[in-house]
Amino acid sequence: MKRRICALVLLLCPCALRGEETLGYYRFPAIHGDTVVFAAEGDLWRVEREGGTAARLTTHPAAESHPAISPDGRTVAFSAAYEGPTEVYTMPIDGGVPVRRSFEGENARVIGWTPKGEVLYATAHYSGLPAEQLVRFDPATGGRTMVPLAQASEGAYTPDGGTLFFTRFAFQGSHTKRYRGGTAQSLWRFGEGDAEAAPLTAGFTGTSKEPMLWQGRVYFVSDRDATMNLWSMDEKGGDLRQHTFHKGWDVASPDLSEGRIVYQLGADLRLFDVAAKRDAPLPIRLVSDFDQMREQWVKEPMDFLTSADLSPAGDRIALTARGQVFVAPVRKGRIVEVTRKPGVRYREARFLPDGKSLVALSDETGEVEVWKLPANGVGKPEQLTADGKVLRWKAISSPDGRFIAHYDKDQRLWLLDTKTRKQLRIATSTSGDFEDFAWSPDSRWLAYSVPVSNTFSRIFLYQVETGATVPLTSDRFNSGSPVWSLDGQWIYFLSDRSLKTLVPSPWGARQPDPFLTATTQIFGVALKKDARSPFQPPDELHPAKEEEEEEEEEDAGKGDEDENVEDKKAPPKKVEIDLDGLQARLFTVPVPPGNYQSLAAGEERLFWASIEPAADEEGGRRRACSRSPSIRRRPSRRR
Repeated sequence: MKRRICALVLLLCPCALRGEETLGYYRFPAIHGDTVVFAAEGDLWRVEREGGTAARLTTHPAAESHPAISPDGRTVAFSAAYEGPTEVYTMPIDGGVPVRRSFEGENARVIGWTPKGEVLYATAHYSGLPAEQLVRFDPATGGRTMVPLAQASEGAYTPDGGTLFFTRFAFQGSHTKRYRGGTAQSLWRFGEGDAEAAPLTAGFTGTSKEPMLWQGRVYFVSDRDATMNLWSMDEKGGDLRQHTFHKGWDVASPDLSEGRIVYQLGADLRLFDVAAKRDAPLPIRLVSDFDQMREQWVKEPMDFLTSADLSPAGDRIALTARGQVFVAPVRKGRIVEVTRKPGVRYREARFLPDGKSLVALSDETGEVEVWKLPANGVGKPEQLTADGKVLRWKAISSPDGRFIAHYDKDQRLWLLDTKTRKQLRIATSTSGDFEDFAWSPDSRWLAYSVPVSNTFSRIFLYQVETGATVPLTSDRFNSGSPVWSLDGQWIYFLSDRSLKTLVPSPWGARQPDPFLTATTQIFGVALKKDARSPFQPPDELHPAKEEEEEEEEEDAGKGDEDENVEDKKAPPKKVEIDLDGLQARLFTVPVPPGNYQSLAAGEERLFWASIEPAADEEGGRRRACSRSPSIRRRPSRRR
């Protein structure tokens, strides 16, 4: 009886006999007759034209992409990085061992097949320019033929093989909507015996790409209606027609066979029938063990560390790794798992000045917002903003905890008032992202660097009370990494102003260009007109005190080292800035130029990271770049 019941269950539930089925993210579809091949989970799959459950064709750990089916329907050509570089491979469409077909060491991208059964692929290997060219490879003979075009990235031949329709430029790397720049792709025609190629879509400044041929018409993808859709024209560039009318998601990676075009839209595949003018989704299910979805142990969590921040007392450190936040003790103690909600990613956790809370960026609501987290892991996170529309970065609190500065993907700098929860946009950039925020000790000024119209980074000061913005550095040099001295009398920063080339002349041996290294210097700006640089040596007007006085003062303070740091802090002095002549009060910190970054200031010291130069002074031998902390002590004014 039990066996009969089990048999009945299996008959009623045939899915119980199969592995788990699920939807996937489908890319790079190719079609031939009733067969569709596509990429998902980094492998190639095969499915019927009507859809259904797909069969996996490849299992190699490397990702396969850009499949194309041969004219006889027996072979699949594709690109993969099995042995290092991305090369062209072929395999039987029913499965089998892939055979490597290109050995050029470049990014060989399969475009399709010629009517004669040659694999058409794009590579930059043979070009003397930073551009791609098309190559035809014959699997039967192993012969390789260059298409006689200096620049060609995508292409399709007419059935007789006599005319090539192609795009001159490769995809320019950005998915910016309605791109009208100088590298926008357009369609060209090149016939056998032609002296030069002829443009077909030069009258449109947007993108026209992915040419396909069917019954005397060229089908292609274009953003003429602000979204990439399927269009067609005759072989001379006339009689333009639009075939799909999607909004938002772009048509991508189309392929045509016998009047049917398969293409990607978002994470799905769709099929357009030219004759029937019918466009419909292609229902596909994957049967797999989905190993990437299994719970996995992370053996080296520090390999996934994305940010770290030291507590105000220096006794703990906030760590962000794999989207989760932890607080670890500097010495002995327990590690706190601050965030535990699955499916939520946190970034860039930093301590707030009270040392009891953290500020972090989180996508819990679906948008990236600023959140407050308990540093001891007890209690619920508190959402501080609710106006997110684009990605945000780098939330940094003022020393008094009142304001949090952050910027977003639209290149806008914001100031969040934690008491009123109001946001104030204090700056907008048209040239790049904001970097290197630094608050004054009294929380009244914010220093930040941002690229200006000539692309050089410039440092500005924003006054919270008045809303005024003052430039601190010139736009003639790259400047960044501003830091305030703890007494609020100085601002230090890094700037590329040592422009000395290692090449003896502009046309030195084997070097047609200047080679600049060790360009960065450390500078300071006096915020008051009468301030004296702490790096100036003592003189008769500024005598140094005896070293014994300094030692006595240090010994007298040793008994208080173990007391609570926050309780012992004195209120910061009000930072006053003489804005008149501010930029003219620039001085150079007595440090030789180098490759520096990440400047920081202590009570009597400056800290920064140094990257070793590319060549040493003696033999000019190449050095491995390594980062090591460099420390220089500011001369004591009591010495």
